[in-house]
Amino acid sequence: MNTIHLLSFLGGQELIVLLVLVLLLFGGKKIPELMRGLGRGVREFQDAKNNVGNEIRKGMNEEPKDNKE
Repeated sequence: MNTIHLLSFLGGQELIVLLVLVLLLFGGKKIPELMRGLGRGVREFQDAKNNVGNEIRKGMNEEPKDNKE
């Protein structure tokens, strides 16, 4: 909980320092690849979330089956 609380107070200077550190660690050529991979991951997560939502809605719209024997 404390980590989440600390991350919520990032200001402009902290973000600049983090961006400089990322640039130094990964270099200018690796950052686009890193962002592309992050974008793919977010897109796959959104697709999975939408699929689950669609399945739930479809299940709610189906008629209940009577299991009388």
